Amino acid sequence: MNSATGQVQAVAMPRQRKLVSRAMRRHLISYLFLTPYMILFIVFIIAPVIAAVYLSGTYYNMLQSPRWIGVSNYRLLFLDDDVFMIAVSNTVNFALITGPLSYAISFMLAWLINQLRFKTPFTLAFYTPSITSAIAMAVIWRYIFSNDRYGLLNNLLMGMGIFSEPYPWLLSKETILPVIEFVSLWMSMGTNFLVFLAGLQTVPRELYEAGKMDGVGSARQEIWYITLPMMRPQLLFGAVMAIVSSFSVFQVAIQLAGLPSPLYAGHTIVAHLYDYAFIRFEMGYAAAIAVVLFAFTFLCGRVAMVLLGDR
Repeated sequence: MNSATGQVQAVAMPRQRKLVSRAMRRHLISYLFLTPYMILFIVFIIAPVIAAVYLSGTYYNMLQSPRWIGVSNYRLLFLDDDVFMIAVSNTVNFALITGPLSYAISFMLAWLINQLRFKTPFTLAFYTPSITSAIAMAVIWRYIFSNDRYGLLNNLLMGMGIFSEPYPWLLSKETILPVIEFVSLWMSMGTNFLVFLAGLQTVPRELYEAGKMDGVGSARQEIWYITLPMMRPQLLFGAVMAIVSSFSVFQVAIQLAGLPSPLYAGHTIVAHLYDYAFIRFEMGYAAAIAVVLFAFTFLCGRVAMVLLGDR
């Protein structure tokens, strides 16, 4: 029985190889077109991830060769680094608030603008903040939330008699993170907003007419039964982008609150990574932080793909 099975396998293997070889020859042009992308993807995505995983297990100060220390960086990161735990708490808080809010607001604004006849002016108005430099935006928002009486918000509130003295918006532990979340939310109506607006315009009008004949009457029912199912690819893309942007908050935080921020109230994981990588030059420890951040982002992305991806 075993010899017969072996003979069948021996006959089948050359046949399978011929089929694979024939398929590769048939799609040779496609593989050639994919080659530049695959080279760039391997060099700039796969190779850095592998290098970061390796460096996360070493002590590397950029002056000496990396020295393997195993999981010591991760042990220090989770057991002894209190500032990292504060950064994780701030980043998760930021992601849980700005991620869903940005996602929902982007969709609702796109849906509202899609109902209008003149879409371009409103689209430009909502998209412009996202293409403006975070540093330039921070300058404006630092003036609005300035800690002295010349700050726009303090001046307004004091003029209305609500405050009797200036409030330190960017120095108080209670308000630093909410201010960062507010500014980031205001700047987040960019890519997701455009993707949702484009997705709404690709939904065939015939589906809405057919839905009315089947009893779909209100706008809420149209969104739930027609619009959202037809926009699953755009919704998935928007969810992944919202997750990545919320976990990678950095520029707005350091421009508004500084590095480090007062009592680390606005400290994020990326700010912690930047501190160890480019200020202390402890690249091994910074690589461990990067690997943990990658794991967080990857797991949340997988959850989004399970919920919104095609089954």
